[in-house]
Amino acid sequence: MCLDMTLEALRYLGAGRGAPEELRQSVERAAQELSGQVKSRYVYRIFSLEPEQEGFSLPQAGLLLTGQTARTMLTGCAQAALLCCTLGARFDALLRACQVRDMAQAVILDACGSALVEEGCDAAQEEMVQLLPGKFLTDRFSPGYGDLPLPLQQGLCAALDASRRLGVHVTRQYLLNPGKTVTAVVGISGKPQPARVRGCAFCSMRERCTLYKGGKTCGV
Repeated sequence: MCLDMTLEALRYLGAGRGAPEELRQSVERAAQELSGQVKSRYVYRIFSLEPEQEGFSLPQAGLLLTGQTARTMLTGCAQAALLCCTLGARFDALLRACQVRDMAQAVILDACGSALVEEGCDAAQEEMVQLLPGKFLTDRFSPGYGDLPLPLQQGLCAALDASRRLGVHVTRQYLLNPGKTVTAVVGISGKPQPARVRGCAFCSMRERCTLYKGGKTCGV
């Protein structure tokens, strides 16, 4: 797991597989230490999905998923899972302490945290696959990706009771607290689903990515 986290963290840092050995070793050490101190936690619920003129609704959750992203991702799906995964307040505390001591190391730790919470999301989807034999999942996509409205965070977290179950709260700006928290929608279909959420347009790191600013891509 640490190897995968290291590679993912390097990608978040804009380095990838061609990273200098010194940076790679620093990230690997940070990933190992973080794995020993923080674990991801997640909750998800599966809801029926109904097509609407504006997009797709989840009547049981009281949510409407509007926009082209939802239409692209969920066409052909009869259900969808809502997911929330977090590293909790423990990671935020570790990051703040590291920022006081060593900002360069804090950047590495932040990237490792992003990789770790994504691993938690992957684990949740793997669990869904085991619980839903004969079903196929879409890529996960999150409020703020593509044109899925960011304010959806509030209703999504409410539908999952994420505040009570995970200690996750949504700010007035619709950001998630603790900081290393991910929410997502995953379509569920009776047919295999192609990978659709790929590329810079859907990446949460786009605005901070040095590769993107330089007109390049990490290839994911």
